[in-house]
Amino acid sequence: MPASTGDGGSASGGRPSGPSVEALVRARHPAPVADLLEREPIWARDFDNLSFEWRRLFSELFGTFLLVLAGAGAGVLDTTTRGAVGRAAGVIAPALTVLAVILFMGAVSGAHLNPVAPLAFALRRDFGWRRVPGYVLAQLTGALLAALVLRALFGTTAHLGTTLPGTGFGPGQAFVIEAVLTLGLVSTILGTASSAQNIGVLSAFGVAAYVALAGLWAGPVSGASMNPARSVGPALVSGHLSDLWIYLTAPLLGTLAAVGVAHILRGPGGGPSGSRAAQGTLKPPTTHTS
Repeated sequence: MPASTGDGGSASGGRPSGPSVEALVRARHPAPVADLLEREPIWARDFDNLSFEWRRLFSELFGTFLLVLAGAGAGVLDTTTRGAVGRAAGVIAPALTVLAVILFMGAVSGAHLNPVAPLAFALRRDFGWRRVPGYVLAQLTGALLAALVLRALFGTTAHLGTTLPGTGFGPGQAFVIEAVLTLGLVSTILGTASSAQNIGVLSAFGVAAYVALAGLWAGPVSGASMNPARSVGPALVSGHLSDLWIYLTAPLLGTLAAVGVAHILRGPGGGPSGSRAAQGTLKPPTTHTS
């Protein structure tokens, strides 16, 4: 693997010269903390080096695969087993998956698992715009793979868990609910990542709790997706596309509103805590051209 050279460049020659990652770690942290951080592999600390981006993209693909497998699979298996899963378990399963995935791979990619997360962090200046397309594509790929696995195992039962307006509810109601739920979800993500409210690994519990809470009270209206990738995968594989527009546009609207709320509550982003949460560990080191 390429590693940073002593003068701040890289062994691959792909980055401009500047302070080495180790020097930046030492400057930002007390000696004991710096010693621990420097034991991390270089790819986990050097976010300016895109040669390691494949690890983060695989992380997002795998994490989203697991999330959609649980979220969509709960509905499929509930129908297949004639109610053995139940609505409460179907809501809690994806929430617990979010919790587990954030804890086991959050340090690699930030564990976004949802296209609205990199978008929100980028709008807050906590995440590079050049990384957003790759993250979104990886998440959509993971969602499609999960839907394909469900189809191979169980056919198109329950439209493969496609999120749809509930019985007795119209598209307008589902749209508003999805936008409002996403507003709350993204506010939770940005809030627990901020310098003021950062709670470290406990932020995973905050996000998972919100996912479960939203599903418990609003799931019957819209399915409580709050995640375009979660909705796109099963919809494309099952061919049930008529209501997909709701789950693409409403989360986007909710995300934009959440970014506005975050600005009101905490001002502009770009702080070290938010960047650490968005990218996995440290804020990208600043490089200087000669």
